Amino acid sequence: MAETPFMPLRWGILGAGSIAGRFSTDVKTLEGHKLSAVGSRDKAKADAFADKFDIPNRHDSYEAMVADPQVDVVYVATPHNFHEEHALLALRHGKPVLCEKPFTINRGQAESVVNEARARGIFLMEGMWTRCFPIMVKLRELLESGAIGEVRQAQADFGFRAGVNPESRLFNPALGGGALMDVGVYTVSFASMVFGAPTAISSQSHIGLTGVDEDAAMVLKYAEGQLALLSTSVRLNTPQDAVILGSEGRIRVQSPWWAPRALIVTRSGKPEERIEIPFEGGGFQFEAAHVAECLRAGKTESDIMPLDETLSIMATLDTLRAQFGLKYPME
Repeated sequence: MAETPFMPLRWGILGAGSIAGRFSTDVKTLEGHKLSAVGSRDKAKADAFADKFDIPNRHDSYEAMVADPQVDVVYVATPHNFHEEHALLALRHGKPVLCEKPFTINRGQAESVVNEARARGIFLMEGMWTRCFPIMVKLRELLESGAIGEVRQAQADFGFRAGVNPESRLFNPALGGGALMDVGVYTVSFASMVFGAPTAISSQSHIGLTGVDEDAAMVLKYAEGQLALLSTSVRLNTPQDAVILGSEGRIRVQSPWWAPRALIVTRSGKPEERIEIPFEGGGFQFEAAHVAECLRAGKTESDIMPLDETLSIMATLDTLRAQFGLKYPME
């Protein structure tokens, strides 16, 4: 009997920072998945990461890790100013890629990665983990069924208070810093999931002393007049709620909506309905499981987070940053 492809699915972790650790923690809980290799430019960091997560192959360069024959798929977990370079590196070694959000710095970079994957027929997906949570699957089902009638508006915020450190990823322009690219991207992606690509974009932002956006408010308009009201911050703790408003009711995804466990459906004349889908772990396991399903089905992209939508989201982020007056040094 022929072996099932990608069973177990052997992950190579490109980067050994905090997000890589959170992803690896959750992947270890999945049957049919294996943490096979990690790569870092710092050998000691790669060794420490590998020891912590019981990873057999550790590499002191990204090139060596993506070339490892015991790696089936690469998770790109470096800062987003390196995403284009590292995703291309993996693709050019024939490896499928899950690239952490934001996908790249701008749409131009995103196009170069998407074109490479499509030319080679290799799987590629943006790591927008929020899309894969069971509650988000349920939310999409509710919207598709017309549970709240004609959907006219979406609201979402994501902000947290961080101490200003000019050298940190959040505040350094050379690292693609700012609220929009770190957590505002979640709100833009949420609106895209509900309505698609906007036809008009307006915004206001506060640019801090380091030259990146610390707070921003955004209004997106869509082809049939729908609106998305979004906000983000790295200097304020916001409610982290998301609400979708329709002609016959509303759905509130309970905080934190970007890693959701419950939603509430409110409809005129009917009792409020709470839908809860609890889970163990951090939530990255749903994203990893979805990648495995795609690969085992022979897909080259996800239907939950398709590449054309990733490109559209990057174009929206580009427009917003242009309105902010924020251009990164590498652009």
